[in-house]
Parts: sequence; C-alpha cells; structure tokens
Amino acid sequence: MTATEQTLRQQLAACYRLIAHFRMSDLIFTHISLRLPGPEHHFLINPYGLLFEEITASSLVKIDLQGRPVEPTEYPVNPAGFVIHSAIHAARKDAQCVLHTHTRAGCAVAALECGLLPVNQMSMEFHGKVAYHTYEGIALDLDEQQRLVADLGDKPVMILRNHGLLTTGRSVAEAFLRMYYLEKACDIQLAAQSAGQLVLPSEAVCAHTERQFNEPMRGLKQGELNDPDAVQLAWGALLRMLERIAPDYRD
Repeated sequence: MTATEQTLRQQLAACYRLIAHFRMSDLIFTHISLRLPGPEHHFLINPYGLLFEEITASSLVKIDLQGRPVEPTEYPVNPAGFVIHSAIHAARKDAQCVLHTHTRAGCAVAALECGLLPVNQMSMEFHGKVAYHTYEGIALDLDEQQRLVADLGDKPVMILRNHGLLTTGRSVAEAFLRMYYLEKACDIQLAAQSAGQLVLPSEAVCAHTERQFNEPMRGLKQGELNDPDAVQLAWGALLRMLERIAPDYRD
C-alpha cells in the first residue's frame, strides 16, 4: 500500500466515524466512497456489515467500477452502494468523494414537493446547486445509473426523492462538510416550516450568499472580506476531535 493510499484510507475512515458521531448513519446501511489515484478507477467503500463507528482505515474495501473487490477481504460490498457510487465516480472526475445518508431531516425534505428552500444562511450555500432524482426503488437496478448521473449533472449535491441526501467533493473534507451543512439546512427548514409562515430572502441575496460560500477567491468589492481556508480549518478541528474520542479510526 502506498503512503498516498494509506492517507486517503485514514481520511475516509475519519469521515465514517464523523457521520456516526453526528448521528447521520443508518446502522450498516448508506455509504461513503473515495476514488483512489491511478488509471484503474479503483475506489474505497465501507465493509458491508460494520457499523460506521467500527470502520477503520484498514477495513475499507477497495473495489473496481464493477463492484468487485480487487484485494482479498473478508467483507462483502453493499450492492446499492456500488450502483450509486460507481456511476457517479465514473461520470464525474471532480467527485473524488461521494457521501450518501438516510437521515430523518434529509429524508423528510426529500419527501417535500418544494425540496430545499433558502430558509437559512446554511441552506444558501446550496442555492442553485441542488440536483433532484426521482425515486425508483432500492438502488439495485443498473439501468438507473444513467438517469441518476443525468439528474446530478454538474451539481455538487443531490436530493434523492423519498430516499435521502447525497454530496460529492473534491476531497473527503469537502464532501463531509457539504453533508454536515446540507443536513443542518434540512433540519432548520423542517423546524421553520412547523412553526409558521416562512420568510425567504430575495433571489439576489441568495445568489450573493452562495457565491460567498463557494467562490471565496472571487474578485472582492471594496470593504468585502473572504474566508478561503474555512474547509481545511474545520476539517482539521474535526480530526483533532477524533484523535481525542476515537483515535483507532487510523488503524
């Protein structure tokens, strides 16, 4: 195993532990995958049968785009994980990491006709950036892959109708933080909708806020600040937390 692969394994194992820590897991189901460098199109995914809180760097399974393990392993691979993740990895070079959840808030918003609304600053990170995919049943049919990829297009996140949430990232850190805040956005929306009439910002304000989140190196106006290091600073803080509470993720 190369030093690069070992580092990537530790990052992905950390992501699994963080999803468990923030209560976004679903027993042994759902999945997070990470593409490995090289022309082989191999990627890492969870060992099917382990809780996310049990996953370590060495237990992750390396598979090809056909869902076949490329190294000896005692664990199977979740078939639905292969169908969803292999399709996105094959179609999107920028989707180095793909993260899928079945959270209460995410599934609830996925069942709403309105989808995600710009209710709060957190949701405005995703303004104009959310794709939607109509539910077709458990993701076990290979012919769904083309429709899933077509619906995702070039968007960084997708709401799977009547199913859950999906984020992509150029890194594990980016995919995780997108999921963390997409989940929070869904939770805040449900709380606001249950409390009364919503007040939504203008389209111009939503678009401006989205650019502030996603284009930190854009040309700044006089008196405007930016925060280009936010993702790495947040990810570093999360890894420090894991070192305190679950350092075995690196094993």
